[in-house]
Amino acid sequence: MATDYDAPRKNEEDSSEDSIEELKARRHDKNSGKVDEDETEAAESFELPGADLSHEELAVEVKPKQADEFTCMSCFLVRHHTQLADATKQICVDCA
Repeated sequence: MATDYDAPRKNEEDSSEDSIEELKARRHDKNSGKVDEDETEAAESFELPGADLSHEELAVEVKPKQADEFTCMSCFLVRHHTQLADATKQICVDCA
């Protein structure tokens, strides 16, 4: 933002008077503190932990672990055998 150095400057007294006047004007404005949000709409968008999800269906297909995969004992993700870093500890390369 460009600054006009030739413009007259306000001292501290002027700026405090302006802010008090602005505050008084805002106090009389009845809609300044209100938020235009319906509480029930806002509440419907939040999901609480432990909510009843029995009516929901799983949108992805879950396949069992294949023969060429292993479960990492550190991050517990199922990885392809090429990601195996330590065969005795069953640790993937990301966790090693």
